[in-house]
Amino acid sequence: MTTAAVFGCTGAVGSNILITLLASDAFTSVKTISRRLPKSQSPKLEALEELDTSKWGGMISTLSPKPSAVFNAVGTMWATAGGLQNQWKIDHDLCIETAKAAKEAGVTTYVFISSAGTRGLLSRYVPYSKMKIGVEDAIKELNFEHAIIMRPGMILGERETPKAPFLEKTIGSLHQISPAFQDMIGQDQKIIGRAAVAAVCIAQAGKAPSKYWVLEQADVIKYGRDEWRE
Repeated sequence: MTTAAVFGCTGAVGSNILITLLASDAFTSVKTISRRLPKSQSPKLEALEELDTSKWGGMISTLSPKPSAVFNAVGTMWATAGGLQNQWKIDHDLCIETAKAAKEAGVTTYVFISSAGTRGLLSRYVPYSKMKIGVEDAIKELNFEHAIIMRPGMILGERETPKAPFLEKTIGSLHQISPAFQDMIGQDQKIIGRAAVAAVCIAQAGKAPSKYWVLEQADVIKYGRDEWRE
């Protein structure tokens, strides 16, 4: 029996991770901790609503059954957060806090949704990339039994608040011209969610290529679409 917990369950990727977990026979219990309740419902879902994000990490140890896997798909936009400093508190500080709490609670597998290009040539000068790098490095130092870093490209598909509506729509329509070209730029949120769940199943079966496993865009497509089985 496997229990998973999801942070960021109301976002584009997190909601699809949740949908995939609820549909999977590999997970018998799913917990979510969020500022608002997810739309998904299931007898095996326990959704906890907590507006104070500083309490999220401490809530992991109170979950029963204890999750063996935690998915972190937390993320916000500069404008939504009210500036870079506030975005840093969520996309960097909160993510590290929950990772540390997960480790202390005995979680064996930790998944973080990062971003393609995080380790690019100029990434250390880009605030968004610096946030992702900081979280990735912290997770690696925590030495989980299995740590999985997802680095998808542009997140495609419908969402409540598009980050770049015109660009997302343009990239999303590229599959009509060249699916391979679209694959190099962005992936549908459903594919990313499936890939994250598939990676956990692979890791917990002892088949991950390394204990700190980074999945780039091609891996996301491989596990979330090309090799995905319902």
